Amino acid sequence: MTIKCGDKLPNVYLHENTPDSKVNISELAAGKKVIIVGVPGAFTPCCSKDYVPDFISDCGKYKSKGVDEILCISVNDPYVMAAWGKDLNAGEKVRMLADGNGAFTKALGLEKDFADTLGTSSSRCKRFSMYAEDGVVKKLFVEPDGHSVTCSKSENLLSQL
Repeated sequence: MTIKCGDKLPNVYLHENTPDSKVNISELAAGKKVIIVGVPGAFTPCCSKDYVPDFISDCGKYKSKGVDEILCISVNDPYVMAAWGKDLNAGEKVRMLADGNGAFTKALGLEKDFADTLGTSSSRCKRFSMYAEDGVVKKLFVEPDGHSVTCSKSENLLSQL
């Protein structure tokens, strides 16, 4: 089942920087307003050139609308996500979280095989952006084909807040 507006975020652990640093997504979102951005892969051209950098540059705009945190999630290991965040100069603006085994992506119902574009048959995350308040999804934009950049881009989500 695919997550939808009104649903609670799943009680799943992600990792930040190392495999030892667990972050429970439902606990992290409790009592907060968060933006969650899901991408097919770290260091992919589209995600690195425009998509995630737009969320980084729009951080101040999100904060002015009361957003507490912006999270970027991908089915990658935490070391890759940390390196990608450093490469993008995400700093304190966007937290880069690894969904190493895809548990979060599967719990959302947003997994997709990207063998055609990434050359791997492992399940990855469809591109999406969401806004959640106190762990409940309020806005959700999932790319219809799973990887384009149309409805889920930062400017669209920002205009909905």
